[in-house]
Amino acid sequence: MLFVYILAIIIAVFIILAAAAPKKYRVSREIDINRPQHEVYDYLKYVKNQNNWGPWAKRDPNMKQTYIGTDGTIGFVSRWESDHKQVGAGEQEIIKLEDNKRMESELRFLKPWKSISYGFLVADDNGDGTTKVTWGFYGTNKIPFNIMMLFFNMDKAVGKDFEEGLADLKQILEN
Repeated sequence: MLFVYILAIIIAVFIILAAAAPKKYRVSREIDINRPQHEVYDYLKYVKNQNNWGPWAKRDPNMKQTYIGTDGTIGFVSRWESDHKQVGAGEQEIIKLEDNKRMESELRFLKPWKSISYGFLVADDNGDGTTKVTWGFYGTNKIPFNIMMLFFNMDKAVGKDFEEGLADLKQILEN
């Protein structure tokens, strides 16, 4: 009978944690770049350019990459595979382009665990010849993975990567 009570308590705790844990996530960072909006957007819409400023390409310069389609157009897919635990494997597909403004992609992570997120890069004209770039992603935490988010601060962890990448992007576009 003691086993039944312990099992009931474990199940109750699991249900309470799953109900309390965040179901959705959104992380973004922004930076001002001293370049006109159209120039910034023309660089951002090409996924391959992320290899120049994204932090993950620096972590594993030997990661395997393959591409399908025409970069900078809807449907373009960039696939990557790495043994580096912070890079893993997956693919990014451009799903929406708003000319001189926004690029959205579906991120399909395969390793270290399977998940789908949606990424975005937005170029906003500041009106003074500079552009505010916002880089982020969002998605849904499925049960039981949402429980892990009670103990992991995604905004802090991924936000640092976005800040590093945006600083590199600024350096590239302003030089």
